[in-house]
Amino acid sequence: MAALLLSAALPAMAAADDFPADRIIAMASGDWNKDGTPDLAVVATPGDGSDEDNGVYVYLAKPEENRLTLALAAPNVAWGNLTMYGQEPELAALANGSFTITTKNDAVGRDRWRQSLTVAYRNFDFIVAGYTYSSYDTLDPNGGSECDLNVLTGKGKTHRGPVAGKAQFVLLKDWKDGIGRSICGLDE
Repeated sequence: MAALLLSAALPAMAAADDFPADRIIAMASGDWNKDGTPDLAVVATPGDGSDEDNGVYVYLAKPEENRLTLALAAPNVAWGNLTMYGQEPELAALANGSFTITTKNDAVGRDRWRQSLTVAYRNFDFIVAGYTYSSYDTLDPNGGSECDLNVLTGKGKTHRGPVAGKAQFVLLKDWKDGIGRSICGLDE
């Protein structure tokens, strides 16, 4: 099924002139809009010479047309690269029809971190429903932090205890990491 989905996605991507297939870093398929047909999410590099972050592109299946169509183009939203081990962005489909975008620094310097956005399809658009962050200092065992936040309710928990902020409905294309970091108290 994955091979069929990818082969169906590549012509759609090329037709949309979003990016060539060799820029794909990660992909995941799932039923994002819960219509019973697999959809596709892709993380792609910004292109040669660009200093922007990677983009996220989401395609929804059009089974009556036997193709995928671009539903979201969100350039510059996923940090990371393929040239340095431990900094590759990841995508994962969740059983509930959402997906996660994970960015990380697992290998460089003393400050290691991992951040995941849970993305859900609501009101015909893709929103950030959850924000999870963890970090550790390779030289200081007490130097890390953790946060797991439900963006839709504004409630979560950190390594210091519960946190609460403003409930928000944030489109993925409008997401800024400072939203989650400020509620979690990570910038203090």
